[in-house]
Amino acid sequence: MLGAGIMRLQTIGIDKSYGATRALRNVQLAVAAGEIHALLGENGAGKSTLVRLLAGVERPDRGILLLDGQPFAPRGPLQARREGVAVVCQTPMLAGDLTVEENLLLGSEPARWGWIDRRQSRELARAALAELQSEDLPLHARAGSLSYADQQRVEIARAFLADPKLLILDEPTRSLSHWEIAPLFAALRRLAERGISILYISHFLEESLALCSRYTVLRDGEVVGSGAIKEMDRAGLIRQMAGHDFSEVFTRSRRCLGLPLLQLKQVSGQASPREIDLTLREGEILGLAGLDGAGRSQTLRAIFGLARLRKGEIWREGRRSRRPAPPRRWRTGIGMAGENRSEGILPSMPIADNLTLTCLSRFSLLGFLSRERQWFTALDWMEKLGVRARNPRQAMDELSGGNQQKVILGRLLLHRAAVLLLDEPTRGIDVRTKTQIYQLIDSIADEGKGILLVSSDPAELLGLCDTVGMLRGGRLVELRPAKEWTEPEIIAAAMGPP
Repeated sequence: MLGAGIMRLQTIGIDKSYGATRALRNVQLAVAAGEIHALLGENGAGKSTLVRLLAGVERPDRGILLLDGQPFAPRGPLQARREGVAVVCQTPMLAGDLTVEENLLLGSEPARWGWIDRRQSRELARAALAELQSEDLPLHARAGSLSYADQQRVEIARAFLADPKLLILDEPTRSLSHWEIAPLFAALRRLAERGISILYISHFLEESLALCSRYTVLRDGEVVGSGAIKEMDRAGLIRQMAGHDFSEVFTRSRRCLGLPLLQLKQVSGQASPREIDLTLREGEILGLAGLDGAGRSQTLRAIFGLARLRKGEIWREGRRSRRPAPPRRWRTGIGMAGENRSEGILPSMPIADNLTLTCLSRFSLLGFLSRERQWFTALDWMEKLGVRARNPRQAMDELSGGNQQKVILGRLLLHRAAVLLLDEPTRGIDVRTKTQIYQLIDSIADEGKGILLVSSDPAELLGLCDTVGMLRGGRLVELRPAKEWTEPEIIAAAMGPP
């Protein structure tokens, strides 16, 4: 590790408030040159606020930022980037109509005599993708046509190209599969060996324990722990993050599986899924495992009518479902929460509107919406779901990711969906909120509803599900009770021969 001992980043007594809410209080953080440093904390702990200050999006109310021992007070993200701070956000921020190559070089295109040097651009773009072992990404493809995971890989490669002094990664593996994470970690270690400092933010504690040398924990805007990560374990980090132990992350009620709620017979999409036979029963949580691109999300989208079927039949409670389309699926009691949380909400609209979006007719009389009934219903559901917010009028984009996910699940329950299609329902959510959502999912199944669950976390599949199916190449290659699987078997089966 080059430059060890030289402080690349220091935050001294940083305060930041939004009205009466103190987001950060006297935050002290030090990251050495060439160090991979974990920044940990639950949703709402202050991590995102600190990142915004470092990225130049906002300014601290009090305190000092130092970069290589010099005052660091960027007036915007562009200046922060020019001074050596690159940030990769949770959600890819690509220009969808531009190509992969154009996105990688955007704002820093090599030029000769006032013209972009296309040959050098291609060489730089290929080198950045090679750093991540992502040469499979086509340089001339439109970024908007890529999958969510591939967009994230482009975003990370673009940050590598900036050759920053400090690289900030906020949930970089949120949409990556197991086989894509190892090349990322190898690339980060190479960057650290060149003296580049990395501030790593992730809710997957195992990643921080495996990758980082030091850590800092934020809770309620304050630093509550820091030190060498090799001296800590997962339980100790959770105690610091939450302020107490979580004795039981997964809860499983005693329930008997009932009649079929949903049946797939030889269901095939345009490319994926391929000839899937599947039955979901009352009270069952059925998990779908597999690598990104194996067909898990595509299967849920085909069931919900978001993707066209090439052949096959979908049956709901013994009746063949014709003309699949989302409105019809809602009417037959099938609801879906997609992989990309931002696509499932109206960000600038109130919580009340987002909760009641699919059943507004219940709150209308003679064509007029009763706001009072809507808000009181939303308030009741917010209490049931444990949504942390000021009131039902608060905008969705002001909530943490975990609270947004609770509202999305609440919408399915309020709509009285009997079949819930959940795609990565706990991705990017802290340990405390994950535990709450696990309890909620278990209680839904205990009511006799059926849940088809996609997850990239083997522990989550084994802890929540009654049955686990493995998809490879769009096909369902194995299906057996969860108790007959182990985590290594799930990983090995996902990466097996197609």
